[in-house]
Amino acid sequence: MEFCLLGALLAPIRVLLAFIVLFLLWPFAWLQVAGLTEEQLQEPITGWRKTVCHNGVLGLSRLLFFLLGFLRIRVRGQRASRLQAPVLVAAPHSTFFDPIVLLPCDLPKVVSRAENLSVPVIGALLRFNQAILVSRHDPASRRRVVEEVRRRATSGGKWPQVLFFPEGTCSNKKALLKFKPGAFIAGVPVQPVLIRYPNSLDTTSWAWRGPGVLKVLWLTASQPCSIVDVEFLPVYHPSPEESRNPTLYANNVQRVMAQALGIPATECEFVGSLPVIVVGRLKVALEPQLWELGKVLRKAGLSPGHVDTGAEPGRSRMISQEEFARQLQLSDPQTVAGAFSYFQQDAKGLVDFRDVALALAALDGGRSLEELTRLAFELFAEEQVEAPDRLLYKDGFSTILHLLLGSPRPAAATLHAELCQGGPHQGLSLCQFQDFSLHDPLHGKLFSTYLRPSQKPHASSPGTPTALANGTVQAPKQKGD
Repeated sequence: MEFCLLGALLAPIRVLLAFIVLFLLWPFAWLQVAGLTEEQLQEPITGWRKTVCHNGVLGLSRLLFFLLGFLRIRVRGQRASRLQAPVLVAAPHSTFFDPIVLLPCDLPKVVSRAENLSVPVIGALLRFNQAILVSRHDPASRRRVVEEVRRRATSGGKWPQVLFFPEGTCSNKKALLKFKPGAFIAGVPVQPVLIRYPNSLDTTSWAWRGPGVLKVLWLTASQPCSIVDVEFLPVYHPSPEESRNPTLYANNVQRVMAQALGIPATECEFVGSLPVIVVGRLKVALEPQLWELGKVLRKAGLSPGHVDTGAEPGRSRMISQEEFARQLQLSDPQTVAGAFSYFQQDAKGLVDFRDVALALAALDGGRSLEELTRLAFELFAEEQVEAPDRLLYKDGFSTILHLLLGSPRPAAATLHAELCQGGPHQGLSLCQFQDFSLHDPLHGKLFSTYLRPSQKPHASSPGTPTALANGTVQAPKQKGD
């Protein structure tokens, strides 16, 4: 009760004052880049702009976090110079409050989505920071980002340090997600930076399936005092092999940081909004969307086994959301929209009815695994012009694994190419597909686990995807658990 009253008094005042300070940052951020050409912005800003604007943004940023309740930033270790470590890597990344680490790092440059430039105030701060921008919609953007990171990191101290959150998204601090290789591509020394929130009550975590932005902001602002620990570890100097192999470099730094934090280093990463782990030669969802679809349909009172799908084997039939609702006999618009969103839509907003048929068959639970994999093959295998047998090609194979296991399509396509090596065709026969899905020592366990969502085992039980991927190491706790 006292906490609720304290929050009701503190949070509104703190959040209001913090937003005022946030908007006060804008003039300093604007002034630093005002009147400069794009060519001039390709070099680090110096002179009075750097002195006045940098110190103004730094001071107001500290005030902003102070007003939100972060009264103390405790720093351990020694920050390396830009010559000693051109790149800083910070983890675990668990909240939108993590940019507070920029303050003890003296506002290093960051990597951000280009779309953030259009966000009021945030866009101005990114221009002030001379951030390296990446666009998800431009295939050439990532290559340009890699070149820019390498240019700055190898400038001999001309540019300030570049800060990366190599996990790429937020987790709940229980384990480190797989590090992305971007921070390590230049092959230069990096300094790991650890972020901890040693508060009695965790109000900051903003991860998959957890509280939303407003709730995290409100709960944190309601605390009398929040503490942040920032620890600078010794500079990590890559070996010649690590310099040539960014993935190896990233994995080794991840293990060093995980050991210092006392938490596991996992292979779990996010593809879009879905967490995936590596099992054998395949990436699979930590929890397939198929299970979530089952929860939605059961909540609506639908029994998947009672739906007559009538999908034609080997032949695509695209349906709209209205047809989807009629076929499944769903009337609630929210349920229809939620269930329909689980299937991949084309440019016209239509989904392939074979996807729906396979998902419903898997959720029904009335078929054996052999029958279900045979149905999957029949739905997506294609006829050959000069042969009587049908074959499962890359697109069909990727669709099946995406629906049943939550595998990202590129990962499934890569595995399909490996399974087809040495064969006369670029497709799999029914026998080959079932050998993989039922009898493969590792991947067969995946199918048996993922296709029985009603009997979902505990994450640490033998045979679960987490146990298969990491031995006794558990993947990050799911958001909201």
